[in-house]
Amino acid sequence: MTFSIAGYCSDTGQFGTAISSSSICVASRCPFVAPGKGAVLSQNVTNPALGQLGVALLEERLDAQAVLQRLLEQEAFPEWRQLLVLDANGHSAVHSGAETLGIHATRQGHHCVAGGNMLATTEVVSAMVDAFEAHRGELAERLLAAMEAGQASGGEMGPVHSAGLTVTDKASWPSVELRVDWHIAPLTELRMIWENYRPQRDAYLQRAAAPQESPSYGVPGDQR
Repeated sequence: MTFSIAGYCSDTGQFGTAISSSSICVASRCPFVAPGKGAVLSQNVTNPALGQLGVALLEERLDAQAVLQRLLEQEAFPEWRQLLVLDANGHSAVHSGAETLGIHATRQGHHCVAGGNMLATTEVVSAMVDAFEAHRGELAERLLAAMEAGQASGGEMGPVHSAGLTVTDKASWPSVELRVDWHIAPLTELRMIWENYRPQRDAYLQRAAAPQESPSYGVPGDQR
């Protein structure tokens, strides 16, 4: 019911995830990102607690394989879970339990990891990794390009309805956190939201770090 990717940019230190699903509100329960430390995707028959625990373990500087092992030890039903972990060094680990739904696949790439279930074909995740590795834009662009490549390769077996994009940078909160919770073409909608948000993103970050230098709110007489 889901295909997704987690990625790392060694130039900026950014981590991020992108995801889409036939289920509603997929970005509310599957992707988890620890600023500067890595990312976890908990999907298939989802247990969000695994994402929360995975982030906590990444914050302790455990590597991807150690995080995955701890998650599988803690989970009572590992056969139902699909897990992707990306650590602070861009290394990854994956798990698809025996009860993972339909056609499913994972692929570990350079500073990225992708996976999915109920896929049209296993080639979907390969297309995502190839697109991520080939794209030379910023991390958010690379993640979106990967999702669009996955959709073009068949995506899910049925129509998707929700999507999300998250990127963390130097702040303790995401610099990008965009969601489409229910839409006939969620990735197209997500692309539109990103294109509108991108030119405003830095201004919102500046308002937190240096409010005295931030763009004017249109207060009468304010010429900033």
